[in-house]
Amino acid sequence: MKILISADMEGASGVTWPADVLPGTPQWERCRTLFTSDVNAAVQGFFDGGADEVLINEAHWTMRNLLLEQLDERAEMLTGRHKSLSMVEGVQHGDVDGIAFVGYHTGAGMEGVLAHTYLANQITGVWVDDTRASEGLLNSLVVAEYGVPVVLVTGDDLTCEDALGYAPEARKVAVKDHVSRYAAVCRTPTRTARDIRAAAKDAVSSAGRFAPAVPEPHTVALEFDAEHLAMAATVVPGVTRTGERKVAYTSGTMYEGIRTFKAVTTVVSAAVEEQYG
Repeated sequence: MKILISADMEGASGVTWPADVLPGTPQWERCRTLFTSDVNAAVQGFFDGGADEVLINEAHWTMRNLLLEQLDERAEMLTGRHKSLSMVEGVQHGDVDGIAFVGYHTGAGMEGVLAHTYLANQITGVWVDDTRASEGLLNSLVVAEYGVPVVLVTGDDLTCEDALGYAPEARKVAVKDHVSRYAAVCRTPTRTARDIRAAAKDAVSSAGRFAPAVPEPHTVALEFDAEHLAMAATVVPGVTRTGERKVAYTSGTMYEGIRTFKAVTTVVSAAVEEQYG
C-alpha cells in the first residue's frame, strides 16, 4: 500500500498571512516547522494504518520548504520544481493507492485563509466545466484519471467544506477556522498533529486503486485582475480571450488541462510588473 502526500503550505497549522509562506522570511522559517509537523503527522498516521510506503511531494512555491531532517525516516520526499504534474507529481506511475492533500486551501476568489489558485494574486477565479475550482478540485480531476482516490484533506475549515465537493469520502481535518484571508482561529500544533495522525490512520481504509476515470474534455476558464494578463495568457496555444479579463481553453484530458494551466500561470506571472501588476 503506497500513499502519496501532496503537501502545500498555506493550509498548514498556524499559517495565516503572506510572510508565513514566503521563502526567505523569518516567519517562513518558523512556519516550516509547523508545516513539517502536519506532514509528519500524516506520514505517521498512514503507517499506523498499514501503509507500506509514503512519498511526500512538496507542492508549495519553490517546493523546497519541508524540513527533511524532521520527517519520519520511513517516508521519502520529492522536493524541487519543474515536475510534469506539479502538485500531484508521482501519481502517474501506477503504484499509488491513495493521495492526501495536506496543507491545502480554498481557491482564488473564494473565502478562506490565504485563498488563491497557483498564483498568490492576479487570478481572481478559476472554473472547470463551469464549476468554481480550487487547487484541490483541479488536482482531484487529475488523479482520478490515474485511478487514485483522495483519502485525506487538511487545511482551514472552508478547505474541508470545499473538499466535500470533490472528495466526499476523504477524511478531513480543519487545523484552523477562517476569520479572513489573513486571520484564523488556530489549533496548537500538538493538537493538530494528533488529529491529522488519527485521520490518516483511518484514511488508509479508503485507499485502493479504482478504474481510472475515462478521459474526457474539460473546459478551464480563468479570470485575472488586469486585462493585459488575459492578453498575455493567449500566448499559450489553445487559450482564447472570452472577456476583457477572462480566458478559456479546452483540453482532451485533465492531464493536458493541468499542464496547460501551469503554462498559463507561468506566462502570466512573467507579465506582472512590480508596481502596477
